[in-house]
Amino acid sequence: MIAKLGRGSNLYGALAYNVAKIEKGKGEILLTNKVIETPSGRYTVSQLAKSFEPYLVANRNTEKHTLHISLNPDPKDEVDDECFIEMAQDYMREMNYEKQPFVVFKHTDIDRTHIHIVSVCVDEDGRKISDRFEKKRSMNICRELEKKYGLLSATEKDSLKNEMIFNPVDYRTGNIKRQIASVVRHLPEYYQFKTWGEYNALLSLFHITVEKVEGEMNSEIKRGLLYFPLNQHGERVGNPFKASLLGKSAGLDTLEMYFIKCKELSTNAKAIEDIKTVIDHAVRSVDNERDFKKLVASQGISTVVRRNETGRVYGITFIDHHSRIVWNGSSLGKYFSANSFNERWIDRIQPDKKLKSWVNSLTDKDFIIPEDPHSLFVFLSAGQIPDPFDDHLLEGIGGLLACENEEDHQEQDFAHRMKNRRKRKR
Repeated sequence: MIAKLGRGSNLYGALAYNVAKIEKGKGEILLTNKVIETPSGRYTVSQLAKSFEPYLVANRNTEKHTLHISLNPDPKDEVDDECFIEMAQDYMREMNYEKQPFVVFKHTDIDRTHIHIVSVCVDEDGRKISDRFEKKRSMNICRELEKKYGLLSATEKDSLKNEMIFNPVDYRTGNIKRQIASVVRHLPEYYQFKTWGEYNALLSLFHITVEKVEGEMNSEIKRGLLYFPLNQHGERVGNPFKASLLGKSAGLDTLEMYFIKCKELSTNAKAIEDIKTVIDHAVRSVDNERDFKKLVASQGISTVVRRNETGRVYGITFIDHHSRIVWNGSSLGKYFSANSFNERWIDRIQPDKKLKSWVNSLTDKDFIIPEDPHSLFVFLSAGQIPDPFDDHLLEGIGGLLACENEEDHQEQDFAHRMKNRRKRKR
């Protein structure tokens, strides 16, 4: 379990954020402590705030008087409401907040059910409650709660990042922004791509596409990126997300600089020779797109094909998961371009046996299909969404993508809006 502690000066905003979840049917109040009860058992923000007012009035000089905590069990943990209530009580008691007014909210708006606790950091006399070694104490308490309630430990996951989840975006499960962010934030750390076409080909494996947009505002040209989720047919679904919502690494300027860097690194002669060898052998072994994709996928290469309305191939991109380099077919040579594959798969024109000397010397010994294909490649070749908690998949990925750091982006957005609102008032 992971605990996050936040301190601020906007009690009303913290309560409003959690009450808004309830109003949307994505949350509920599990427990109140030293809070004025209502006849109906339901609360508005104003009703909740009244229980904290005496503490804030008595506050002497503590600027950040509001405490906003989230307790996040592992998604694999099955925690019922009674258990959440007991954990919240234990946590607040061990943190010396059991005598404070606090409200425990349960959130169900994302795939991991978790709780938020809102309280104040000053006691009845207005004195600040000690926060000495607060984070260390919180971490130790979480370890004890994991043992007491049989929860999965977060220690190894945080230190070794062994909970690697590789999962294409599934628009049907919600939290699309979070799903997209968990992919686009990390791809440049692991793959080289030199153009928007190559980047989009790589994103398509995760059911994402990106579009560059430009416009004029106040006589200035504004440029940016929009990220769209895709369904399993490659069609756009839902609303797009601006790159600024997904992190700096997803932005236009950062990616364009990364393209330049990758172009300088794209002289890997061995990687080029290896991928050409695999592709050419597959071309000579099968005569249709489906079998070709399956054959090169067994060697760790994904193929992304683009067609026009008439079905003609006008673009082809290869993603080599061994070298982790994305190649546009034409950048490898005319023999590997979209036109060549259009001729082979649609016009049924066989490849020229005299085209390359290195091609003529190839034998079956130069192309060895692994006995046990990499788990990641099995997913890519099958085009299926894997179970993100499948042990073999996690082992096979071997550090491809770092797990999303469990941030609640809606909460961050809300806090950002409240911060800007306070600035405007000044």
